[in-house]
Amino acid sequence: MKKISYKKSGVDIDKANLFIEKIKPLIGSTRRKGWVSNIGAFSGFFKPEIKKYKEPLLVASTDGVGTKLMIAKWAGKHDTVGIDLVAMCVNDLVTCGAEPLFFLDYFATGKLSPEVSCEVMKGIVKGCKLSNSALIGGETAELPGMYNPGDYDLAGFSVGIVDKEDVIDGSKTKTGDLILGIASTGIHSNGYSLVRKIFSKKELSTNLAKEVLAPTAIYVRAVLDIIKRFNVKGIANITGGGFPDNIVRVLPVGTRAIIYGGAWPVLPIFDLIEKRGHVQRQEMFRTFNMGIGMVLVLPQKEILKAQERLLVKHKTRSWVIGEVIKGQRKVEII
Repeated sequence: MKKISYKKSGVDIDKANLFIEKIKPLIGSTRRKGWVSNIGAFSGFFKPEIKKYKEPLLVASTDGVGTKLMIAKWAGKHDTVGIDLVAMCVNDLVTCGAEPLFFLDYFATGKLSPEVSCEVMKGIVKGCKLSNSALIGGETAELPGMYNPGDYDLAGFSVGIVDKEDVIDGSKTKTGDLILGIASTGIHSNGYSLVRKIFSKKELSTNLAKEVLAPTAIYVRAVLDIIKRFNVKGIANITGGGFPDNIVRVLPVGTRAIIYGGAWPVLPIFDLIEKRGHVQRQEMFRTFNMGIGMVLVLPQKEILKAQERLLVKHKTRSWVIGEVIKGQRKVEII
């Protein structure tokens, strides 16, 4: 009988172990206060500073990068999708006022490529550093038969902490408050199934690669800073569902958000998508961020100072893009 082994069936344990050894220094570089050295253990550890909270709440988020990974494969550029992965998780955490503490990743592929995997990991590490998250563990899964050659998928898991009395949920939003939009860096990580329908594989992997693979902005440090200094009543991450499905989450019953579509410069990539794909404007605002990656709801009297703080301290542009009025609970773009 012909001998068979796990390696011959497509799973190389030795290669996976070498990969883990190679990335240990990268993982260690994400250490922050609370980080506990345990690389190689079966679980990750983190020691939060519980004493500084009156009633601490742990906040968790999980997400992926989606079909943007296909374009990364076509373009042969894998060093930024890890930033996207972290961003998609930590940007959700911060919307309720939580500070990210630690992050874990899941990397699945048909056949492990140490070169590609390390490039992806470099992005994850950079994202963790940008959000002050400790990378305390993860999983690399080699799954032959489930993925085509060169394909891989990513998932991320982030945990943060916030005092119960400091949770931001939009319940304090009221008529007269203004909506501040913070600039995005591009498409971020939503809408790529539509993007791939509009543009050819060749376009996306060559002349458009830089724009469509621009990593998702990580807003953690900037938003946490603004929260400490201003009366932020609601925060919405503009991801899947665009403006209508995300901003509505921070509106109490009896309030409506009016978004002024011409209040900020829409990034050229969105104009190109709209024109080439003959996509209706309403559909654009429900699919893409249109140049606004995160929105904050603040009292009118604090808007200008908050904008100044974002620009001077964090080198981040923002615009007053709308206001809260009385009406049916929904988002109207005019």
